[in-house]
Amino acid sequence: MDEALLRTLTPEVTGLLVRRGADFASAEDAVQDALIEAVRVWPGDPPRDPKGWLVTVAWRRFLDATRADTARRRREAAVAEEPEAGTARAVDDTLRLYFLCAHPSLTPSSAVALTLRAVGGLTTRQIARAYLVPEATMAQRVSRAKRTVSGVRLDRPGDVRTVLRVLYLVFNEGYSGDVDLSAEAIRLTRRLHTAVDHPEAAGLLALMLIHHARRPARTTPDGSLVPLAEQDRSLWDTVAIAEGVRVLQGALARDRLGEYQAQAAIAALHADARTSQETDWPQIVEWYDELVRLSGSPVARLNRAVALGEAQGPRAGLAALGELDESLPRYRAVAAHLHERDGDLGRAARLYTRAALDAPDLAERAHLTRQAARINSGR
Repeated sequence: MDEALLRTLTPEVTGLLVRRGADFASAEDAVQDALIEAVRVWPGDPPRDPKGWLVTVAWRRFLDATRADTARRRREAAVAEEPEAGTARAVDDTLRLYFLCAHPSLTPSSAVALTLRAVGGLTTRQIARAYLVPEATMAQRVSRAKRTVSGVRLDRPGDVRTVLRVLYLVFNEGYSGDVDLSAEAIRLTRRLHTAVDHPEAAGLLALMLIHHARRPARTTPDGSLVPLAEQDRSLWDTVAIAEGVRVLQGALARDRLGEYQAQAAIAALHADARTSQETDWPQIVEWYDELVRLSGSPVARLNRAVALGEAQGPRAGLAALGELDESLPRYRAVAAHLHERDGDLGRAARLYTRAALDAPDLAERAHLTRQAARINSGR
């Protein structure tokens, strides 16, 4: 059983059913039924045309489920031909699903769940495990999202930027349970990049590839965080980095700079340095200037303060930090780092301790606590 093939075909089949006239919720349910049937039948009797088989079974399940509906006869009369297999049409149908699942009427968490289910082909159980929530909770979330978009008509092009934000959210969830959401986000973004002519889709793909390439070096075997400056760069995936840089260069050549391209350029500069000491911090500061100009993001300003502290010294970084709101996530951790580099160890230790209390997860909390203990012990 080729699970990767099933997950690739899922959005194409769902999109085709929607185009034939099925409402989104019913189409998605029918495709899920067809996928269950494929898992049962294919190992012993694999079809010659997997997509055609799924469309046929899913369409029959949809018709069975709506047999009492008077609209059924109109749908059946309109569809007498075998499923279309044209590449352009399949891309069209998949794009409709991307836009539908990232519809502005959905909350970010619902958009992510629906994208993973309808476009990614994951089961509700897999999504629930990835988010560490009960399956029933995730089923309700998916069900509500499907009801929300069932009446939505996509009679004009969707917003690629909204889709990219959803995929970025998926990527940042990382890994938990039995589903690697970072890898899944890369797969879905790669498909979007091939389907749309948009430099920011390329920028996001490049950003994901370069960040994901550093993953093996980010933690120790016991799960402890390893800061970028201390990572073993021989563990980085140079093939993925090279692909990310190549994709980024193609996007930048089009001279339509966006946030994801700027973030990818910063990641590429980090990846290009053989050691932490060789990092081109002045150029990274310039890219952060571009990112702040494009997004106005306080988080981008916070990261710029770190880069400025490396490029021009900790006092410059602290001056930039002083212009920001202290309630920003990781503000105290950045302040602790800059004060330590400036020689104010007492203040740095206190800030590391306070930052640990605000940490979003146990791994970061443990890392910040160790930093405070290191300073207090005089190491």
